[in-house]
Amino acid sequence: MSRVCELTGKGRQIGHNVSHANNKTKRSFLPNLQNVTLMSETLGRSIRLRVSTHGLRSVEHVGGLDNWLLKTSKEDLSLKAQRLKREIAKKATEATSAAA
Repeated sequence: MSRVCELTGKGRQIGHNVSHANNKTKRSFLPNLQNVTLMSETLGRSIRLRVSTHGLRSVEHVGGLDNWLLKTSKEDLSLKAQRLKREIAKKATEATSAAA
């Protein structure tokens, strides 16, 4: 399982540990990933994703998983999130066409 957020694409970063003597050794900075279950109002079901805490805050700020997926470009999303985005967009267009 790779260390990449499924919603934001945030992954590990590479840097250095720097000692007092200014010796540099490689290290990696890992994102704070959590396994969360998010509710989709459009689909009416819950979805399990591996999301960074920063991504989770962003989803809550925008107003939920559906809004986040519809506003985000597909290049930033994982394959699973891209499929969810297509499903949600399809359901949303069906709901608007049925209401009209």
